[in-house]
Amino acid sequence: MPYSLYDTSGGRLTPPGAAHWLGTDTLGRDLATQLLVGARIALATGLGAVLVGGLLGTAVGLVAAFARPWLDDTLSAVLDIVIAFPTLLVAMLLVAARGASLGTAIVAIGLVMAAVVARLVRILARRVLRQDFVTAARTSGTTWPRIVTEHVLPNIWPTLAVNLALQFGLAVLAEASLSYLGLGAPPPNASWGRMLQDAQQTAFEAPAGVVAPGVALVVLVIGANLLADGLRDVADPTRRGRRAARPAAPGLPAVAAGTDVAGGDALGTPVPPADTATGPDTAPDPDRRPA
Repeated sequence: MPYSLYDTSGGRLTPPGAAHWLGTDTLGRDLATQLLVGARIALATGLGAVLVGGLLGTAVGLVAAFARPWLDDTLSAVLDIVIAFPTLLVAMLLVAARGASLGTAIVAIGLVMAAVVARLVRILARRVLRQDFVTAARTSGTTWPRIVTEHVLPNIWPTLAVNLALQFGLAVLAEASLSYLGLGAPPPNASWGRMLQDAQQTAFEAPAGVVAPGVALVVLVIGANLLADGLRDVADPTRRGRRAARPAAPGLPAVAAGTDVAGGDALGTPVPPADTATGPDTAPDPDRRPA
């Protein structure tokens, strides 16, 4: 770290320079140091919430998928009720009940995330359970734990990974919102949301205090979304090799999307060449009688 979080020797609202790359806040603390510490808190919150929500949501979703109809309906109703409330509101209630701390914020965000993950896992698992290979496994006497580990989880994991990558970005935003409201990591922890709260009164006098954490949040969330898009492309074979339509050269036909100019489409199916010997002038006339 360039400086300590407790170091206030930088002067009040020092502009960016060689000594302080992003300047200082109203207490004289280095903003670059706070930004790095905030990145650590954001990553820890996102990964922790994904771990809590992923494990708990997967377990609840699998139970709902394998349960009897009455238990499945009960769990589905509870999940729908939790999802109906705004994520930030539920997290605020949980944090207010337990007290503001980073651990409480991670657990609160993870519990809200678990409802979304559980609903997704339930839908995906029930879809897999209707497949013929699962029916064959049940007929052959395969136990339910083995069906889950060998058939259900491998088939739902790609879609689940994409969803968890998206949930990571939402967890980072939720933690920043809680910290902005004073319900996240307590001082002297430098969360990006708390940095925004501290700098809002001096935003025009020292804009770096608002711009730096705001840009960091945007970059991290966009990175999580790009990761989710990449995982979706890897998980979905039909998206591989899909190409946008390319403009044709003058005098040549346009190349359609998903078509390879080497003589095959995006799936590798060969495309037969056009018959150049037969054209509008050489095509046989069906009404013409032989001489």
